[in-house]
Amino acid sequence: MATLPNPLPSLATSGLQLPPGTLVDATTDGPWHEPLLWYADGPAAPASWTALRDAGRGLGLLPVLIDRGSRDQGPETWDLDPAGTSYPGDHDAEEVLSEVWDAYAADELDTENAWPGLAPTPVADGPDSPETLAADMADMLTDDGMALEDARLALVPARRSADIPAAIGWSGPLNHENDVARLCAVLRSWEDRFGIRVVALGFDTLTVSVARPPTTEAEALALAAEHFAFCPDNIHQSALDSLEKYAEEALLGRETWSFWWD
Repeated sequence: MATLPNPLPSLATSGLQLPPGTLVDATTDGPWHEPLLWYADGPAAPASWTALRDAGRGLGLLPVLIDRGSRDQGPETWDLDPAGTSYPGDHDAEEVLSEVWDAYAADELDTENAWPGLAPTPVADGPDSPETLAADMADMLTDDGMALEDARLALVPARRSADIPAAIGWSGPLNHENDVARLCAVLRSWEDRFGIRVVALGFDTLTVSVARPPTTEAEALALAAEHFAFCPDNIHQSALDSLEKYAEEALLGRETWSFWWD
């Protein structure tokens, strides 16, 4: 995909003060011609996200938490595929979502409804800015006893947070979508409408913060259709197995969205 110059090869001479870490260039086709990300050797601690974000911003590096999961798998084992990843800006979010809806909604949601279109931008802003909420969410996820037991901070060369999965050639949604840049086009749209930021990536999981969540049932229900098309497993393989249940329990007023692909 098209990117800005990658600062990772010269990270050691950049003046950036980082903890011990690893540059990852391992892909499904062998070593990539340049590092795809840097990530810390040790677990992240609360407040470290903000420090890393501020330090990396001037170099064109954005932070993300790497969730090694119960199998203790780092990104060097994730089958990253930058060669098979296009550029998010080459795709239209609504086209991506409507294609999935048309292909799967009738069978998996038992509905004959046509694609409803993109959800509107919520009327009300949340109390925090997208950057502040993302930092707060990262702190919460790395606090002792919280959701991510061994999360590592990482830096990725990307223009915007929504592009992080494409920038590393992430293959987490491979059973759903071969080119993650198409899903990043949706994340870009969610950045614009809902103030999301990519906070954590695992082998097949994605967590985003949401600074402008839906605040009415109508807003949440409209968005639920997008979530189904983005990640059908969130609804199809969940107790929240209808758009109505999912909208009420997973979207209405929620400042975190999590996705998992089987």
